[in-house]
Amino acid sequence: MAAALFSASFAARAANAPEPAKPVIVVLGDSISAEYGLPLDTGWVALMRQRLTDERIDYSVANASISGDTTSGGRARLPALMQRLKPSIVIVELGANDALRGVPLSTTEDNLRTIIEQAQQGHAKVVLVGMYVPPNYGPDYTQKFHGLYGELSKQLRVSLVPFLLAGIADKPDMFQADQIHPTQQAQPVLLNNVWPAIKPLLRTSSPH
Repeated sequence: MAAALFSASFAARAANAPEPAKPVIVVLGDSISAEYGLPLDTGWVALMRQRLTDERIDYSVANASISGDTTSGGRARLPALMQRLKPSIVIVELGANDALRGVPLSTTEDNLRTIIEQAQQGHAKVVLVGMYVPPNYGPDYTQKFHGLYGELSKQLRVSLVPFLLAGIADKPDMFQADQIHPTQQAQPVLLNNVWPAIKPLLRTSSPH
């Protein structure tokens, strides 16, 4: 009798147990991921959240992007995000503002490396989002800047999005008046550029 009561009580408790929390994707980015100049929830990160829902892939998305952020800012912010959210995937979309501010390439590289390593130490998979800077920075700087992303992705074995703005970079009508920030119409293209790097990392069903 006692055993029956115990098992009934255990079953009741199990039935009332909270659902396990969804795994979390954190996007650590700058204005391009922070919906600068766009209506709320129309940027590529919001579209990714919607696509996960549509495809019944059970993740929550935390957009930790801040307009104007640099790799130094992301590096400073990540430890608290890792501790609070315990993400399973971290998407790193930073670096362009370093170039705009004249930050040395070595500093940008060191910050990105540290961000990736911090995420990996927290057991997160990393997607590194590559960027180019405008050609007026000079071909040498432009190539070295873009090359950082590929090198880090190889060295630290993380997924790479070669260029976030691929497919729109040469289309002025896909950018807002500042010719820096993509329009709302461009956001699905950005998501399609990122998605192939994210999709293989997603857990699409419960582990057996």
